[in-house]
Amino acid sequence: MCGIAGIFSHSPDAPGVDQDELLRIRDRMVPRGPDGAGLWLSDDRRVGLAHRRLAILDLSPLGAQPMQNPDTGDWIVFNGEIYNFGDLRAELEARGTRFRSNCDTEVLLAMYRAMGADMLGRLRGMFAFALWDASRRELFLARDPLGIKPLYWSDDGRTFRFASQVKALLAGGKVDRSPDPAGTVGFFLWGSVPDPFTLHRGIQALPAGHGMVVRPGTRPSSQAFFDLAREFAERSATPCSAQQAGERLRAAVSESVRYHLISDVPVGVFLSAG
Repeated sequence: MCGIAGIFSHSPDAPGVDQDELLRIRDRMVPRGPDGAGLWLSDDRRVGLAHRRLAILDLSPLGAQPMQNPDTGDWIVFNGEIYNFGDLRAELEARGTRFRSNCDTEVLLAMYRAMGADMLGRLRGMFAFALWDASRRELFLARDPLGIKPLYWSDDGRTFRFASQVKALLAGGKVDRSPDPAGTVGFFLWGSVPDPFTLHRGIQALPAGHGMVVRPGTRPSSQAFFDLAREFAERSATPCSAQQAGERLRAAVSESVRYHLISDVPVGVFLSAG
């Protein structure tokens, strides 16, 4: 895992990004990314991105984040793995895209350039990322379909903040810490806080399978790109025998394991009963 964070002063009357605040947020997540740290601030200090790195793919400095697409000026911070990044990279290379690194982060930047938000339907993996669109001057965020990777955000109407952990946003010292009754009730009912709530009124979780756009002077807007219930409904509508179901399950698990083994560091396998 890695830790991502960022601040976007999207209102014209909002103060510029406080670098010290962003560093406090980033470095509260050191356990998530012990292999390196990065920081980028725009020249006008309206946006800043930060990253704590756990190196899995391309261990060289070319895989460090925040990462820029030099052709577009876009920047990204990313937590997770895109398991089909090799296939996506090959498609992009066939169209003339040239890559400098061997990591999936650069593929995300290239996919965004080619497809915009439509890229989300092509990604296979666990991910949470935030991408600064330099030409549109807006922030694009997304979380994987099953919500494996966390992504929390806060917006006071002037400044938007995000991070991989609630405690990281709190460490910045500028978000509303007042308790959220909905999050508290959810915790006592189900043993965990249901998305999009948290225990704090000023912090929300981006739901699984959602993308979000933050534009200057507007409230963040999110939209689902994946619905697990709909996927189950569509699959159950096609009947099959027990033997066919077993064959499909075996093939799906084998394929999933094959994709998960792509790594530039040793891969461990573990099972947990919770």
